[in-house]
Amino acid sequence: MEQIWQTLEGLSPAGNLFTPESIVLSLLLAFILGQVLAWVYYATHVGMSYSKSFVQSLILITVVVAMVMAVIGSNIITAFGLMGALAIIRFRNIIKDTRDIAFIFCSLVVGMAAGSQRYATAIVGTIILSLIALYLHMVGFGSRRPHNGFFRFCLPGQIGPDHPIPRILKRFCSSFILISVQDTGRAGRAEYAYQLVIRNVAKNELMLSELEKVEGIEDVSLTMQEQLLEV
Repeated sequence: MEQIWQTLEGLSPAGNLFTPESIVLSLLLAFILGQVLAWVYYATHVGMSYSKSFVQSLILITVVVAMVMAVIGSNIITAFGLMGALAIIRFRNIIKDTRDIAFIFCSLVVGMAAGSQRYATAIVGTIILSLIALYLHMVGFGSRRPHNGFFRFCLPGQIGPDHPIPRILKRFCSSFILISVQDTGRAGRAEYAYQLVIRNVAKNELMLSELEKVEGIEDVSLTMQEQLLEV
């Protein structure tokens, strides 16, 4: 491992001299590593908030930061000048997913490492970050079991203890709570809302088919809480 690290460090110019060749190498490396991060984000993204422009921005951010590091070099005056120039810019895009923020920080750090000619750190860091992101995606780390859901439907009259709906819910849910009952104003029909803790989401369709057989039930809707959090 130490030999591999020394080989990667040997790619860096002696004394971190910013020659044209080293700058081109830094930008090319930032472009390649930025694509790796973008592909990992693309492969592990879950939800409806996917954006093509965001994926492309991960690559551009990595290259731009590498270029900024090359411009700064070891000149502290240039560094303060760039900080002042960037402070003028106002970014108004709102990033809703904290995971997207994490990938932006990854792009920034990898770009800084590549731009400052710390090639070994940039390559090894990108590999480790990518493996961590793939691991978290594959094992579903952070997902809660059992699944929480919201069940809504319209029904005439009231639901008593012997009504078929509670019996069906007991078969498929470990627990369920009636959270609201609202009058729809349509011939005594009421809208019921339940919070469910479902044992097995693979049987959701079977549960809904059983519920739809109940006499008088309408507007059946089941929303999983996990799906709402990923939008």
